[in-house]
Amino acid sequence: MNNESSDILIYAYFFVGGALFLLVLLGLVASSIFPTLNKRSKVFFISSFSLMIISIIAYVIDVLIYTNPTLAWVERIIAFIETLLPSLLMPILTVYVLHCCNKNIRKNPIFYINIALCLALFVLLIIAQLTDAIYYFTDENEFIRGDFYWVLIAPMLALIAINLGQIIYRRKELGKKYFIAFLIYLLPVLIIMTLQTFISVFIYIVIAVSISALSMFGIIMTDQIEQYLRQQKEIADQKASIAVLQMRPHFIYNTMTSIYYLCEQDPKKAQQVTLDFTTYLRKNFNAITGKEPIPFVEELEHTRAYLAVVQAQYEDNLLVEFDTPHTQFRVPPLTLQPLVENSVKYGLNIDSTEPLRVSVRTEKVDNGSVIIVSDTGHGIANKDNGEPHIALNNIRERLSAIKGTLTISPNENGGTIVSIYIPDNNE
Repeated sequence: MNNESSDILIYAYFFVGGALFLLVLLGLVASSIFPTLNKRSKVFFISSFSLMIISIIAYVIDVLIYTNPTLAWVERIIAFIETLLPSLLMPILTVYVLHCCNKNIRKNPIFYINIALCLALFVLLIIAQLTDAIYYFTDENEFIRGDFYWVLIAPMLALIAINLGQIIYRRKELGKKYFIAFLIYLLPVLIIMTLQTFISVFIYIVIAVSISALSMFGIIMTDQIEQYLRQQKEIADQKASIAVLQMRPHFIYNTMTSIYYLCEQDPKKAQQVTLDFTTYLRKNFNAITGKEPIPFVEELEHTRAYLAVVQAQYEDNLLVEFDTPHTQFRVPPLTLQPLVENSVKYGLNIDSTEPLRVSVRTEKVDNGSVIIVSDTGHGIANKDNGEPHIALNNIRERLSAIKGTLTISPNENGGTIVSIYIPDNNE
C-alpha cells in the first residue's frame, strides 16, 4: 500500500473513531440523565459505554502508533486493552439479562462461568506478554499471530456464545424487543471475533461492539419510553377516575331530602326528580369506567338530569337555557356536567332577588366543535378556595388527551364564560 493510500486509510480510521467516540459519549450521557431508564438499565449502559469509551480511546491511539517502531511497548498495552475490555462487556450483559428475567445472579452458574472465562483470558494475555506463542510484535511494530493465537480467541468466543445461548433460552421471559436488541448486540461481535481467529480484523472489533451496543441502546430506550408513556396514561386515567368520583355529598343529601318532602307535597314531581336523579347517578357511574370520548348527546343528557334535580330544589332561583343545535361530536366523560355544576355551586345565591342564569351553547367551527357555558354568578376568578380550579384542571387533563382546550373569560354582565374546543376526529 502506497503512502497516499495509507494516509487516507488512517484518516478514515480517525473519522470512524471520532464518530464512535461522540456517539458512545452521547449514549453514556443519555443513560445517566434519561428518566425513562430504570436503575438496572442505567447501571448496564453506563458500565458498558464507559468501557467502550476506553476501548475507543485505545483504538485511536492504536491508529496513531501502529507504524512507529519506537512505540512497540505502547502497542503491547493497547493490544492488551483492546482484547480484554470487549470481553468484560459479556459478564455485564449476563447480569443485565438475568436482572431482566428476575433471576438471582448469585445462584446462576452462567454468571460464574463468565467470570471464569474472563479470568482465563486475563491469564492468557499475561502469558502473551512473556512468550511469542500467542502473538508478538515485529521490529516494525507489526502485530503477528502465534501458533496458539486461537487459544486467546477461544474464551472470547465462549463468552459470546454463552450469552447468545442464554438470551435464546430466555427469549420468552425477555420479550420480543429485548430479545431482538440482544441479538443485534451479540451477532455482529460473534461474527467479527470468528473472523479474527483466521484473519486480522482486530481494529474492527471496537467498531463492531460500539455500533451493536448503540443499536441495542436505541431499541431498549424506545421500549423504556413506551413503558413510561403507558404508565403516564395509566396515571392520567386513574386521576380521571378519581375526578369522576367527586360527586358532592351535600348535593346527594339535599336531593334525597327534597324527594322525601315532595313525596307528600307533589308525588308526580317526586317521581320525575327521582328519575332525573337516577339518570344523573347512572351517568356518573358510567363515566367511572369510561375512558374513551363519548357522544356529546350523552354528556348533554347527564347535564340536563343534573340541572333538573337542582331546579326541583331551587325552582325560580335558577334559569337554564340550552342552545345546542350542533351535537354530532364526541367529548371525554364529565366534560360539560362539572362545568355546569361549578356555575350552580359558586353562582347560586338563594337570598338574591336575581336568579342565576346558566347558558349552554354549542357551535361548529373549522376543524372542531365548541361548547360554551356562561353564567351570571360571581365569577370563578373571585373564588379563593381553589375548588373550582380543581374541577377545571381535571377537565383540562381529560381534554389534553384528545388535544382539546379549555379557556375562561369574564362575562360582560358579571359571571364567567368557559369555552371548550374539541378537535374533529378525536376518537
